[in-house]
Amino acid sequence: MVAQPSLKVGSLALLGKYSITAVSNYAVRNYSAPESMNVSSAKFQISAPDLASCPVSELREFAFIGRSNVGKSSLLNMLTNVKALAKVSATPGHTKLINFFSVNNEWTLVDLPGYGYAETNQQGRDRFAQMILGYLAGRENLAGVFVLIDSRHPPQAIDLEFVEWLVGESVPFALVFSKADKVKPALLQKHTELFLGHISAWCAELPKVFSTSLEARMGRREILAFIKEALAGEGSFA
Repeated sequence: MVAQPSLKVGSLALLGKYSITAVSNYAVRNYSAPESMNVSSAKFQISAPDLASCPVSELREFAFIGRSNVGKSSLLNMLTNVKALAKVSATPGHTKLINFFSVNNEWTLVDLPGYGYAETNQQGRDRFAQMILGYLAGRENLAGVFVLIDSRHPPQAIDLEFVEWLVGESVPFALVFSKADKVKPALLQKHTELFLGHISAWCAELPKVFSTSLEARMGRREILAFIKEALAGEGSFA
């Protein structure tokens, strides 16, 4: 029997319980690898409204998630070199289902709905929370999840709450600080260090960290190399 997520349903749409204050500096060690992965094909498979509807597969899955409008769809398109693989929208909450994409017929990229989008009613918020948390806690072939963080802002309570839930449920994850080209390097460093400082109390080992930029295609090589190593059993999430 799959364990039910312990995080209160609907809480992903709330700001959470954290007071964002300064934290001691933490050394930011961005992941790097000598050899990346060549993406020769990326194809849409299916969309699922919940865990029970997810496809039966032996391929390992790498999921991507973040707050609405964090740049997730653009990152997925950059990683796969397919411009319209994931639909990019200026409207928050555009992704409403769990979307599966086969990459190189070797692994599956999973596009999860953004958390924190304010649906018009509580029922909608509950449905999104159940979908996201049910997949992350119950999907057996999930290798890990990349959590996108908007690098333009200091740590946000909803991101911290989500990461704390991942740690509590033992869901392996890495952090991706998106839109790095929109901030100065010193501010990117500061925001990353602050975030790591907050989550260090929960993590036995700090997660891998990536910084991405769509315009500079920054981070693509590193993320694909990390996935390649994970598939070969030579690398792992936090």
